[in-house]
Amino acid sequence: MSDATEANGTAGAAEAAGSGRPDGGSGGRHVRVVLVDDHRMFRTGVQAEIGQTAETGVEVVGEAADVDQAVTVITSTRPEVVLLDVHLPGGGGVEVLRRCAALMADAEQPVRFLALSVSDAAEDVIGVIRGGARGYVTKTITGTDLVDSIFRVQEGDAVFSPRLAGFVLDAFASTDAPPVDEDLDRLTQREREVLRLIARGYAYKEIAKQLFISVKTVESHVSAVLRKLQLSNRHELTRWATARRLV
Repeated sequence: MSDATEANGTAGAAEAAGSGRPDGGSGGRHVRVVLVDDHRMFRTGVQAEIGQTAETGVEVVGEAADVDQAVTVITSTRPEVVLLDVHLPGGGGVEVLRRCAALMADAEQPVRFLALSVSDAAEDVIGVIRGGARGYVTKTITGTDLVDSIFRVQEGDAVFSPRLAGFVLDAFASTDAPPVDEDLDRLTQREREVLRLIARGYAYKEIAKQLFISVKTVESHVSAVLRKLQLSNRHELTRWATARRLV
C-alpha cells in the first residue's frame, strides 16, 4: 500500500475510532495519535511499540509520510497528539505546524504536537517549538517514556529530552537572532544529520541504520557535504563541525 493510500485509509478508520469507544488501558487514559514520519519502517516500529491500545491507552488513528499527507490526515482525524518528525518532504515539520496553526489554537479541541526526531540540533528544536510544538524528544526514547510524553503533551505540558530543554531556555531568554552561517545553509536537512553523525565518529553502516537509509545513500550525502563545504575528508569535516559546535 502506498503512503498516499495509507493516509486516506487511516482517516476513515479514525472516524470510527472517534465514535465513542470506551477508554483504553494505561489506567483508563486514552489518547488519539497521528504518526508523521517519512520512513515507513520507523512508523511501523512506533506503532508496534506504543499502539497496543489496551495496554498503553494510545490509539494510532493515522499516519503520514510528507507535509501534504500530514495536513490531510491531521485535519480529517483531529487527533489529540501528533508525533511529528522534523525533516519531512514538502517543507519539514515546521510547515506542518504552520498549516495546522488553527487546529492548535482550537480552545475546545486543540491538536497538540510532539516532535520526535533523530536530530538533536538546537536549530531544529528551536524551530519546531517556535512553530507551536509542545515538546521535542529524540528517537532514542524508550516506548514507555514516549507513551508518558504523549499523555503529558495531551494534558498541556511541555516535554523535552533532557539536554534539549536547555536549547529552548537559551533561545527564548535571548533577544538576539542566531547568526547566519552561509556554509551550513548550503546543506540540506538530511546532509546536516549525516554531517553531525560523521563528526561524532559514526561509521557509515551505523548512520544508515540510525537514519533508515542505505549505506550508498550515506556515502552520497557525505560526498555532497564535502563538496559543498570544500573539504577533503571526514577528519576535516569533523574539525569543521566541532568548530561550529554542531557535534
